[in-house]
Amino acid sequence: MIEELKSDEVIKKVGGRFKLTALVQRRLGELMQGARPLIEDTEGRTQIEIVFQEILRDKITIGEPSAQLKQIMDKI
Repeated sequence: MIEELKSDEVIKKVGGRFKLTALVQRRLGELMQGARPLIEDTEGRTQIEIVFQEILRDKITIGEPSAQLKQIMDKI
């Protein structure tokens, strides 16, 4: 099991379970398509472990929504 999942630290860092899931899914897809990891110590780690380490080390974050998305959300 991924040790990071035993703690709520990663969930709080991203801002919730939904955001965490979206971020992990997006980054995992990038890695699977050939993107290079943003951490150096990847030896012996699975891709999902790499993603969690990138999040915990502030290498990847959820970006601010675009102005267009904010307008759409305000109308709802």
